[in-house]
Amino acid sequence: QVQVVESGGDLVQAGGSLRLSCEASGSIFSINSIAWYRHASGKQNEWVATISSGGTTDYLDSAKGRFSLSGDNALNTVYLQMNNLNPEDTAVYYCRADIVATWGGSLEVWGQGTLVTVSP
Repeated sequence: QVQVVESGGDLVQAGGSLRLSCEASGSIFSINSIAWYRHASGKQNEWVATISSGGTTDYLDSAKGRFSLSGDNALNTVYLQMNNLNPEDTAVYYCRADIVATWGGSLEVWGQGTLVTVSP
């Protein structure tokens, strides 16, 4: 079984920073990519950022210059550093791992979410 767990969400004031973590474990042969999404109340699920196995990263336009991804070599642990947060960043943040399992199958595994609340 494969598990993905996010952590690091909190309540912060506008202009503050948070670092979210995404940890993948279980029957993993390799991780192709880790993506972050967020779901704000009353809005659709929104892609935020992705880091791929080769180390390339991509970000939502509104996150560029504020958010930064990093991870270990195998992407088992990925960090999303979020700076200069504003109330529009308030959402439940989800980590999605695209995984090749030890038995050879491809899996898309989502974490449980971690709540980020930014007060004005």
